[in-house]
Amino acid sequence: MRKITLIVVHCSAVPPGRQSSAADIDKWHKARKDRHGRPWKGIGYHFVIRRDGSVELGRPVAEVGAHCDGHNSHSIGICYEGGLDEHWEAADTRTPQQKAALRGMLTELHRQFPKALIVGHRDLNPGRDCPGFDVVETYKDCKHSIKYTL
Repeated sequence: MRKITLIVVHCSAVPPGRQSSAADIDKWHKARKDRHGRPWKGIGYHFVIRRDGSVELGRPVAEVGAHCDGHNSHSIGICYEGGLDEHWEAADTRTPQQKAALRGMLTELHRQFPKALIVGHRDLNPGRDCPGFDVVETYKDCKHSIKYTL
């Protein structure tokens, strides 16, 4: 198993009314190219949390993701559907169901990887708004919250 030192929260950067399932993101990522001009292998996140709180699998956790340049080899990427308001501006658009699912998932991942820091994409790549809220502050207590079964 990879050594996991970071759990990185992202948003899919879509406004209300636009969906971004794991299958959608997989298509988007396959259409991208890396800095060497090679196509991406597929979805770069390990999990996607839909607006209804359901969790879809992306890449297996054992595989290196493609979600946070410079940190992929030692991190797990979680993406929530949304992150933009109706004006396409960065915003915390998490539904109550997403908030519960994300808290549960972070709690379980922290249990499995207790030395991993929980951060937002913007904490590692300054200049980005993703995921639209302060992950470190919001989830600093997640090790004490509800259990989520992966």
